[in-house]
Amino acid sequence: MIHLEEINPDNWRLGLRVKEEQRNYVSDSAGLLARAYAYRNSRSRAYVIYHDKTPIGMALYYDLDEEQEYNFSQFFIDQRYQGKGFGYEASRLLLQKMKEDGKFDKVVLCYIEGDEAAKKLYEKLGFQHTGEADEDEIIMELKLKTGPVIRGE
Repeated sequence: MIHLEEINPDNWRLGLRVKEEQRNYVSDSAGLLARAYAYRNSRSRAYVIYHDKTPIGMALYYDLDEEQEYNFSQFFIDQRYQGKGFGYEASRLLLQKMKEDGKFDKVVLCYIEGDEAAKKLYEKLGFQHTGEADEDEIIMELKLKTGPVIRGE
């Protein structure tokens, strides 16, 4: 079963990595932790993604108060566990956390142009292209009230 645990002193050094060809698209765990710290005043929430007791990935989101939305900032599944549906299930759990938090009704994210796996995942979750881009980062959004119904397992 997929579940999330907040990153803490006992679980932040896990050595999780993406495939070599994905490194241009995704931050590693050190980059995720640095961003979580940088956005700590924006209620950043960083998680380790587990399959049962095995750590398989990491994720981060934080508040964008001015825009009234969550920024689904960082997300990755370790190379050993990709292609098993874990990314989809973990993303659903993260979106459920945002929905339950209830501060905002919208989530934004971006993926690097050319990262077709990320694009397909986010579209499957209900994210829509906004038509905007920031250089090579394609911006997508999801309305939580009209997004997929997400239930715990």
